Order: sequence, then C-alpha cells, then structure tokens
Amino acid sequence: MVDLDGTLVDTLGDFVAAVNAMLADLHTPGRARHQLDAATVGRMVGKGSENLVRAVLEHAAADLPARYDQAFSSYQHHYAAINGRHSVVYPGGLEGLHSLQQAGLKLACLTNKPLAMARQLLKLKGLDGFFSEVFGGDSFERKKPDPLPLLKTCEALGTAPARTLMIGDSSNDAQAARAAGCPVLLVTYGYNHGEPVRDVDADGFIDSMAELCFQK
Repeated sequence: MVDLDGTLVDTLGDFVAAVNAMLADLHTPGRARHQLDAATVGRMVGKGSENLVRAVLEHAAADLPARYDQAFSSYQHHYAAINGRHSVVYPGGLEGLHSLQQAGLKLACLTNKPLAMARQLLKLKGLDGFFSEVFGGDSFERKKPDPLPLLKTCEALGTAPARTLMIGDSSNDAQAARAAGCPVLLVTYGYNHGEPVRDVDADGFIDSMAELCFQK
C-alpha cells in the first residue's frame, strides 16, 4: 500500500494554489487579503480535504470557519481545475514502483485525497499502471489515521495486514498501520505536519523510493 501526496508526488504546489484561490473567493473588500505560503500549507495537509479547508480557515481569520461550506465548495472547484499542474513525481518514485512491480508484489495506492482526484493525478503523472487498486479519502467511512482504509485495502488485495507493507510520509500513515497491524515504512521528504518524520514510530525510513529493491 503506497500513499500518494508527499510519498509519490510532491503536490504542495497544487494545495497552495487551490487554498489561495479559495481564500481569494472568500475575501471581503476593504479587509486584508489572506494568502498562505507553502510552509504554512504543508503543515496542514495529510488528513483529507475537509481537514485542510478547516485548518486554513482557522489560521486565516476568526470569522472564516463559519463559512466552511462556501469555502469547501470553492476549494474543490479550484483544486479540480489545477490538479497536477503544480506537482511533480518525486525523484526515485517511478524507479521504486517499477522495482516493487517487477518483484511481483500487488500494489494499491491508498490516499486521503478524494478518489476521483487521486485517479486523475496518477494518470497525469504516468503512475496509474502500477496499481491494481486505488482508494481515496472518500472510498471508506473513515480516513487515515484510522486503520479502516488499510484493513479494507488488505481485503481488496487478498493479503493479511501483517504481511502488507504501508509506505507513506507521515504519522497518519504510521498510526494507521500500527492500528491495522501492518508494517510501515516512511519516506523522509514528505509532509509530516511540520514535525520531524524520524520521530514517528515506524519500522524504517527511506530517502527515496528508489531505495526499494525487492527480489522474487
């Protein structure tokens, strides 16, 4: 099971563009315009679109959380329009997936990004052919760090959790894996809410997906 944002693809540019376009839509004439930088947005991503929008609204202004419905609709509109435009596959991402595939391992992409946007991004970046299953944040009743998405993905792959590796970039992935009984490997370059990723309880860390080399 492989996470998407922050693990395979650097999508921070997409998040920043969509968030700031949303804030522009919410701007009240005569008041200071809110625009967030990449470092700020990077600390907010990872728990799904709903959580991101709420975190942005709470950070930007005290009165904005009350406008959540309007904000979320605006965010979805803008993100769908720019999905993939400001993102790049991390160095080593393709090589890592190719190695896993060549080892004969079943692969599933498991992300908190909405499924339609995840599928679109994978296709745009030429990554869709590696995965037999793709699940998004709206595929199940709960999102990571809840273990349910991992358990359901293991069922879809026909594998036992204890024999199914989760590869991610944050404490979300690690907490979900621990609760599901899955081993977990974290990349060191992704989004971990602004906290050092090596402080997270995981079974190992890699600086690049290209470090993965499995033999049949």
